[in-house]
Amino acid sequence: MGNKVVDIQGVTRQFGDLKALDDISFAVERGCVHGLVGANGAGKTTLIKHILGLLKAKSGTVRVFDQDPVRKPVEVLGRIGYLSEERDLPEWMRIHELMRYTQAYHPKWDMNYADSLIKTFELDPRQKIKDLSRGQRALTGLIAAVAHRPDLLLLDEPSSGLDAVVRQDILKEVVRAVADEGRTALFSSHLLDEVERMSDVVTMIHKGKVVLHGTLDDIKAAHQCLTIQFSEEQTSRPEIAGVLSLEGYGNQWQAVCNGEFEVAKAAIQSLGAKITEARGASLQEIFVARVGRGAM
Repeated sequence: MGNKVVDIQGVTRQFGDLKALDDISFAVERGCVHGLVGANGAGKTTLIKHILGLLKAKSGTVRVFDQDPVRKPVEVLGRIGYLSEERDLPEWMRIHELMRYTQAYHPKWDMNYADSLIKTFELDPRQKIKDLSRGQRALTGLIAAVAHRPDLLLLDEPSSGLDAVVRQDILKEVVRAVADEGRTALFSSHLLDEVERMSDVVTMIHKGKVVLHGTLDDIKAAHQCLTIQFSEEQTSRPEIAGVLSLEGYGNQWQAVCNGEFEVAKAAIQSLGAKITEARGASLQEIFVARVGRGAM
């Protein structure tokens, strides 16, 4: 297993006529923040359920801490902190009651850490969960997931319902700290700017398939965004070799290319156009170039 906390190989999952996962393979390494990127319905939650052992792979294998999470649920789940997109928390409990209840299941529970996060996020420990806003519920669930300092923090759309300031707090106080302590965080999100700020490694999935995987630095280094100016207005989309996507109208167009920079440059020059700006592409621009704007 080495440094692989999660190892997924050839996993396929179908629900009726819908192929939710299609021969997916990738690994999550220890000590990093790993972003799982995809539009809603791309298969992210289905994949997370396989990691938790809630679904059994029909084909392929899922290993977590070198164990099968379906066959060894106690050994695996005891080392995972999990926050679901649904924020399933007991409505009748108060925040401090939920913390004590969760503590009973985790010998390594750190109540001082839980209390400090409650203060950081300005939560009232006496407040009942049923009275919390969506964002407060997410924060409460997150604290319950991380206070036992799990080896793997698993978050499904953690920022859903949170404002921008609180999202920044999560990045600073929780998720990044997990990796800095040598543990691992895997989170799914359709918010590309959030993934770009948080992640060391990114796996991009679309319609159940992995379309891109690698370190964030390598992915960004391999993509460029080019602004192209033509001498004459283009009445249709120009065909340019070496580009993944091309958008614009008239004289001004924007292209995202992957690796084949010289090929794209030569093709642009052959069309009598020039590159007026070349810069690194954002993760969102890369995602749109790979899967199309309609997937956002």
